[in-house]
Amino acid sequence: MTNPVLVELTRGDLVESMHRGSIAVVDAKGHIRLALGDVTSPVYSRSSLKPMQAMVLAESGAADAYGLGNEEIALACASHSGEPMHTDRVAAWLERIGCTEGDLACGAHASRFEPVAEAMIREGRKPTRIFNNCSGKHTGFLTVARHWDIATEGYERADHPVQRAVAKIVGELADTADLPYGIDGCAAPNFATSLTAFARAAARMADPSALDANRAAAARRILGAMIAYPELMSGTGRACATFIHAANGQAAVKTGAEGFFGGWIPGMGLGIALKIGDGASRASETVMAAILDKLGLLGEGARSLLRGPVLNTRGAAVGERRPAAALAALQLG
Repeated sequence: MTNPVLVELTRGDLVESMHRGSIAVVDAKGHIRLALGDVTSPVYSRSSLKPMQAMVLAESGAADAYGLGNEEIALACASHSGEPMHTDRVAAWLERIGCTEGDLACGAHASRFEPVAEAMIREGRKPTRIFNNCSGKHTGFLTVARHWDIATEGYERADHPVQRAVAKIVGELADTADLPYGIDGCAAPNFATSLTAFARAAARMADPSALDANRAAAARRILGAMIAYPELMSGTGRACATFIHAANGQAAVKTGAEGFFGGWIPGMGLGIALKIGDGASRASETVMAAILDKLGLLGEGARSLLRGPVLNTRGAAVGERRPAAALAALQLG
């Protein structure tokens, strides 16, 4: 299937670039509210999977056992920017569970927040594993292992009990037994689903009334933390935080690498999954903005993510990024 063009960039009077993609919106009863493009082939949701991966932290009782609050839960769902508000909290969390930064299986990378990255270069400080955007997720996995009193070493391997528990939860939420996986950039497994299956799982978290009480409470806790602390779940000026603030608490969203974006709409009981074929985040953000706009949840603070100028090096507008016709014409039934 050839996916439709969803986003286009212009320069002058011409369309210079186009991004194709696919979208699924599903409700908690499993009804498909929107299917555009290929929504049945398995794709990696990358970091958009983190709220589902964090379910094991809340559902297992590990979060309560270690007295975790919404800030730590938000960090477990985070692709954070490596700002002090992230790294200080992850460091304190590791200490609370009796682990150190050396127990993290993820590698080091520089802060994604430019002022912090530049200051570290000036001061000669090198980034460590705690700066990895996934360090909160990994600390969540370590917390579960500690709570279960099992080996923390190898917690990132697909055959470790923590990862097997994650796969079980994802499969049950998505209603699929077929969960191929690849290894994510942070060294943990990333389970692939169709867009329809991901959106179905997200919808069941958004409206968990049909889930058992423990799982329903875990879902509400995770989405509540994402909505309460969007900067901890992303970073200063990041798209996820912008969307969540603009939606006034009515939506949780989570970006993923390679053009994936997931959405949870509690008040409507909807789950959203979208994938841009060429992996461009500028396009995935535009598509998510368009979907939220159709749902009346975009808010003025996020309008620039729906449509914005293409600038030259002098800051002059020379074109625009905008929804293509197929995206602009979407109807959510």
